[in-house]
Amino acid sequence: MADGHRHGRGTSDITPSHAAQLRALNIDRVLRIAVDRPGAFTRTELIHETGLSAPTVGSVTGHLIRAGVLRDLGTAPSRGGRRPGLMEFNSHHGFVAGIDLGPTRTRLGLADMRGAQLAMRIVGTPVREPADTMATLTTELREMMQGASVAEERLLALVVGVPGPVDLGTGTVVYAPNLAGWRQVPLRAMLHASFSGAVVIENDVNLALLGEHWLGAARGHGTCAFMFVGTGIGAAILIDGSLHHGHHYMAGEIGAIVTAPEHVGADFGSHGCLETLAGIAALRNRWDPDGAQPADRWFAALMEAHQRGDPVAVRAVEETACLVGMATAQLGAVVDPSVIILGGSMFAEHSPLVDAVRRVVRQIARTPFEVELSALGKAAPLAGCLLVGAREAQRALRQRLRGSKQRMVR
Repeated sequence: MADGHRHGRGTSDITPSHAAQLRALNIDRVLRIAVDRPGAFTRTELIHETGLSAPTVGSVTGHLIRAGVLRDLGTAPSRGGRRPGLMEFNSHHGFVAGIDLGPTRTRLGLADMRGAQLAMRIVGTPVREPADTMATLTTELREMMQGASVAEERLLALVVGVPGPVDLGTGTVVYAPNLAGWRQVPLRAMLHASFSGAVVIENDVNLALLGEHWLGAARGHGTCAFMFVGTGIGAAILIDGSLHHGHHYMAGEIGAIVTAPEHVGADFGSHGCLETLAGIAALRNRWDPDGAQPADRWFAALMEAHQRGDPVAVRAVEETACLVGMATAQLGAVVDPSVIILGGSMFAEHSPLVDAVRRVVRQIARTPFEVELSALGKAAPLAGCLLVGAREAQRALRQRLRGSKQRMVR
């Protein structure tokens, strides 16, 4: 137990430094439980769940109420004895923001410290140099915050999802192939110049999987994966509840898979990889090689033609689904997940492609796993941003409170 009295240790043996450490641990313990409780709770419940003494819990909760982290809700009805005091975590003590940076559209979101979304807007992604692009998007974010009456100093964390691999150690975008000029962009350092809170840069597919695991089709699945098929192809992997990033932070770059021996050494990368053979552009080329269909209409036209039994449409869907299904089964063979989520523009809605991919997986997967359509769709990466932001904000808050309490002791 962190509580020194429960150890039977004499107060004369506790140095100021040790007392500060005990108080920091007690604050951390109480705050973790308070954040996890969705509603009101009593000091008695905190005593039971933390194992701390009543005076310690009273001291800690009093400190947290004065700091505005907990709300004092008064007393509950009596159950035959003294009326218990009620309190709750103040999820609006601070706020978090997310930016899901896409090749053509960017989603901005604002949430409380539990990740509950408070505001969202979709804007066109500015086609500029990275610094100018982010300057425009952060201006949009500040305007959204003003509209929600959130002061900038109360923004505790900002999370940005990007369509490419990220060096998590430095917060550098290694490259984003669908964003012009985005190579070795020091995005975290760039944003730290404007925001004083925590800044996290993460791959968008990784964030999509976290979003699905939190609120969508991957809930309850500790080991699972996300297959994103759109302009590019990528995957995200969750193992025992934690993201797997890989040694170079490039785990899941399955768009580079070689699909057949004849592609090895034969202009691989522009012709022979999975992304060029099974991405959304390849599907359109199979169905509409001359580009006769409007850009915003060809996919719907393909689905309609497939439903009519048009042989070209059926062949385009089946060939693409076979390649995607092969990659899904191969991902399943490596990760051994309980579910793989399908997402991206190719799976923006339930279509014949989903069932076709499932058929291929069932035929060749050696161990069974579910193949599910993304429940959150295009909102999945932003949900992941807000979840990661909430975790960072809670961590930063606990760190700040531990530090403030230690300073008080000294």
